[in-house]
Amino acid sequence: MTIRHLKLFIEVAQTGKMSKAAAKFYVSQPTVSQAIADLESHYGVRLFERLNQRLYITEAGRQLLEMAQQVVAAFDQLESAMQATAGKPVIWFGATVTVGTSLAGRIAARFQEQCPDVQLKVFVDNTATIEQKLLAGELDLALVEGEVKSRDLTVTPAVDDYLCLACSSAHPFAQRTEVRVEELANERFILREEGSGTRERFVQFMRQEGVPLNIGWVSSNSEAIKNAVMQNLGLSVISLRLIEREVKEGKIRTVRFQSCGSCGECLFHRQFSLVLHKNKFITPALTALLQTISAFRSDDISYLLPRQAGQAQPAPDSPRPQ
Repeated sequence: MTIRHLKLFIEVAQTGKMSKAAAKFYVSQPTVSQAIADLESHYGVRLFERLNQRLYITEAGRQLLEMAQQVVAAFDQLESAMQATAGKPVIWFGATVTVGTSLAGRIAARFQEQCPDVQLKVFVDNTATIEQKLLAGELDLALVEGEVKSRDLTVTPAVDDYLCLACSSAHPFAQRTEVRVEELANERFILREEGSGTRERFVQFMRQEGVPLNIGWVSSNSEAIKNAVMQNLGLSVISLRLIEREVKEGKIRTVRFQSCGSCGECLFHRQFSLVLHKNKFITPALTALLQTISAFRSDDISYLLPRQAGQAQPAPDSPRPQ
C-alpha cells in the first residue's frame, strides 16, 4: 500500500464521499473506488458499508483511519524536514477566526521580519476545522481559542484573551457597568457559527445559568458581527481583541456580568492555545515561530475591560497603562 492509498482513504472516511476525495486529489472517482478496493483486499477487511448509495465506515475502517492519519502525518513531516534541508522551509500555520483577525497578521509580520528565509503560510477557519487539519498533518501548528478534543494533539496556553458582552453605544446597557445574566433572556444575540470556540463557550455558559438564548444572527465574519453590534441590531459575546479599536473609539461598549463577582472580567478570561500533533517533529524554523508567538504572551489588553461597580469606566481615548 502507498501513501496515496492512505490519503484517498482518509479523505473518503472524513467526507463520506468518494467524489470529494476525487476532486481534492484531482483524480477520477473510479480511481478512488479502486484505491479503497485495494486497501480492503490487502487487509482482508471491509472498510465501508455501502447502503442506499451512501458510505458508512466500519469498525475496521475507524481503526485504519486513526493509524493512517498518524502514518500520513509522519510522512508529511518527513517531507517537510527534508525539504527544509534542501531549500526554503515552509510552515503551515493555522489560526481560528478570532486569532486570524486579531493576531495572525502581526505574528506573521514579525516572524517574516525575523526569519525571511522561511515561507509562512496561514490557514484560517474555526476550531473544529483546524483540529482536523492538524490531525491530518495539513498544518504544522495552530493558535486557537476553542477547545481541542483530540488526545493526539498537545495544547499549551499561549496568549491572554477575554470574551466580552458587547453592545452598541446606543443600547441601554451602554450606560451601565453590570447586568444580571437573567436580563439577557430578552435580548437578541449576534454570534459566530457552530464549531466556533467563542460560541461554544458562551452557549454552554447560558445553558448552565438556565437562561434561554435568542440567536438572531449567525456569522463566521467578525467584521459583520461588529458592524451589526454597532448598528444596535443585537448584543454579542466576542473577543476583546476583535473590538479593541471600537471600544477605544466609544463605538462599542462592554458590560460585566454581576455573576463575575470581583474577578474584574466582563465574562471569561481565556487563553489562545498553541496546538501541535503530539508526534510533531520540531524543526529550527518551527522553533523560531513558537518563540515569535510566545512574545505575544505579554500583550495585555485587560485595561479595556469595564470597571467593577463603583469604579469609573476609563474613557475610550485613555492612555494605555505601561
